[in-house]
Amino acid sequence: MISQENTFNAQELATIVGKDNISLWQDIDQAKKQQISQAIAPDTTINCIVYPETQAQLSTIVTCCAKNNCAILPCGSGSKVHWGGLMKVDPTTHKQGIIVVSSDRLNHLIEHAVGDLTVTVEAGMKYAELQETLAKTGQFIAIDPAYPETATIGGIIATADTGSLRQRYRGVRDMLLGISFVRSDGKIAKAGGRVVKNVAGYDLMKLFTGSYGTLGIISQVTLRVYPQQQASGTVVLVGEKNNIAKATQTLLSSALTPVAIDLLSTKLVEQLDLGKGVGLMVRFQSIIESVEEQSNQLLKVGDSLGLNSTRYHDYEAELWQNLKQHIWNYQQNEIICKIGVIPTEAVETLERSALETGLGLIHAGSGLGELKFNSVTPETLLELRRWCESKGGFLTVLAAPLDIKEKLDVWGYNQNGLEIMRRIKQQFDPQNILNPHSFIGGI
Repeated sequence: MISQENTFNAQELATIVGKDNISLWQDIDQAKKQQISQAIAPDTTINCIVYPETQAQLSTIVTCCAKNNCAILPCGSGSKVHWGGLMKVDPTTHKQGIIVVSSDRLNHLIEHAVGDLTVTVEAGMKYAELQETLAKTGQFIAIDPAYPETATIGGIIATADTGSLRQRYRGVRDMLLGISFVRSDGKIAKAGGRVVKNVAGYDLMKLFTGSYGTLGIISQVTLRVYPQQQASGTVVLVGEKNNIAKATQTLLSSALTPVAIDLLSTKLVEQLDLGKGVGLMVRFQSIIESVEEQSNQLLKVGDSLGLNSTRYHDYEAELWQNLKQHIWNYQQNEIICKIGVIPTEAVETLERSALETGLGLIHAGSGLGELKFNSVTPETLLELRRWCESKGGFLTVLAAPLDIKEKLDVWGYNQNGLEIMRRIKQQFDPQNILNPHSFIGGI
């Protein structure tokens, strides 16, 4: 139960952003409270949500919180605020509780350089809104995140949420050309620029990607954009796991250029009504002739291995949307994990006995993916983590009930980079006010 006691004088924040841009905890609607509560350790005081409308306001808010030694939970729309570890506040050092700082109203398009294939936006701009804007000029950002209608660009970067398009366009950090952020002392800092070029020096953009708001609050970003493709088509192969593994290896070693290659667990294949067995879902995007030819070549591979081979053209966008909804449509009692394994072990991982009642998806080229369970014990999660680690990978619990997150280390990282990470956190946030104790190793 989160206390509604308001120990922090919000008047000072109201003078910065105006009374319409701040909501005391007791005045917030129940759905929003529940959303934020999933990111906070129980029995923690949340004072208010504040919505800066400019980068200058964001800077002043952080300065105010630092002066009052008040912990900050950064978020965008809140669609992924519950991912990862629980934010914990030490009452002896952060006596004022927590201020939730949302970038949701920092949502403007700064510059779209159509000819240079770049776009600069504020961190609170919604992914769906940006894609709609770019589509008017025949362009798009090559990211396929969870919750595309509500996810903000800043939140996508903070959680490194790339999605299936990683196969062709690589990860979020490869899209970033420039970034502006507010430090824990309220100062505004920048890295990179607004053009496609290499920049000498320490790459803060890669450091902030996947940092979950623990190093600073992202305020503006510049991203690469790409021309929209003329045609899109999807081929789905379903069948026995060894033959799916052979088809996947054949595809990855071929000259074909899919934009997405996703392996699906047996249960996920059933729920999508694609047949019985392990699934391989492959998307091609190019000119019409190329999509036709590449799809036909993959269908031949499937037929040669005795797999159930189906091509989707007219309804393939809905197919990918359904896939995403089955993984990310989250209920409070469910568990969603991010995993990684050596790509050659992906099919075997999806066939683990612990996944008999769960859904699994792995991006075949990278070995990264997601698992979803309606109900699972911490012991089963630890068993799956040990398996992933034995295959050169990891398992992170993104979303889960509070009691599950309190019983295990959601990150499970114990490698030699931990001390370096602690030193980086100390350098960027010496007062430990930004999402404290929620990241790897309790950082």
